[in-house]
Amino acid sequence: MIVLGVESSCDETGLALYDTERGLLSHALHSQVAMHEEYGGVVPELASRDHIRRALPLLEEVLKRADMPASNIDAIAYTQGPGLAGALLVGSSVACSLALALDKPVLGVHHLEGHLLSPLLASERPEFPFIALLVSGGHTQLMRVDGVGRYTLLGETLDDAAGEAFDKSAKLLGLGYPGGPAISRLAEFGDPNAYTLPRPMLHSKDFNFSFSGLKTAVLTVVKNHEEKVVANICEQDKANIARGFVDAIVEVLTAKCVNALRHTGLSRLVIAGGVGANRQLRESLNAAAAKRKFKVYYPELEFCTDNGAMIAFAGALRLERNPDLAQRDYAFNVRPRWPLDELEAA
Repeated sequence: MIVLGVESSCDETGLALYDTERGLLSHALHSQVAMHEEYGGVVPELASRDHIRRALPLLEEVLKRADMPASNIDAIAYTQGPGLAGALLVGSSVACSLALALDKPVLGVHHLEGHLLSPLLASERPEFPFIALLVSGGHTQLMRVDGVGRYTLLGETLDDAAGEAFDKSAKLLGLGYPGGPAISRLAEFGDPNAYTLPRPMLHSKDFNFSFSGLKTAVLTVVKNHEEKVVANICEQDKANIARGFVDAIVEVLTAKCVNALRHTGLSRLVIAGGVGANRQLRESLNAAAAKRKFKVYYPELEFCTDNGAMIAFAGALRLERNPDLAQRDYAFNVRPRWPLDELEAA
């Protein structure tokens, strides 16, 4: 079965072809980072319009790379939610229109399920069950994963997601957008002893997170700095603040993951989402894994952020278990808010 995946939930347009026998055939991605940079964040209307421009050229690209005609596609999976409503509507309409033209069935896929299953695209893939840390700009959740669609939420953020805290703290330091990678790079040059920032909910005895207070701590440090204005703070001291922030958030994420593994008795940890590409987080988790004797799995770096491959893959896994999930009903709807626990098991 060859499944075309269409991803358009936010600011990346991704398409991919996945074959249940041969694996990932091709994928193509367009990021809107450069377009949104001047606004300091994603502008939903601009994102939607750009998805319209990019979808069909990307389709042609993935078909060309796979060296196959569109008629060879057996089913089309698209991101139905959660995400930006307008952006989701673009991908859904493209997928359903193409399916109608080709007389192929379609399947709406949960965006977060795509992220959760993306590490299974790697050469070294985990076996079920495992603990998953889904950590991105919009979500920070710890889950027990027993199979496709069999997810138990252990804990989640009560306010800002980890990626959101990265971006907001980076903005406080004048680092621009996207802030997450920028603050992580800057932190590499910082003194770990210069600023000790709070570790929110580190000892809460549950698996929930809270990062808004950490962001506020960065704001307080900047406001109380002798220079008063962030533009006047020297680069070394900005790096010190960045290091204090990154060390705090990484320690919390690592500790919660270790506690979840201990609580469930599992020995496999999967990291998914854009923050999963963070070098400091990977180093911390790898060190904890070596010490605590568990195994940690990551998606390939190119599949950490939103992409079409994870949607094609998630759709293919569901259709392998139940081919009837794909329907020839092209009256689509999107779900901008779609809790993962409402997703049915495959």
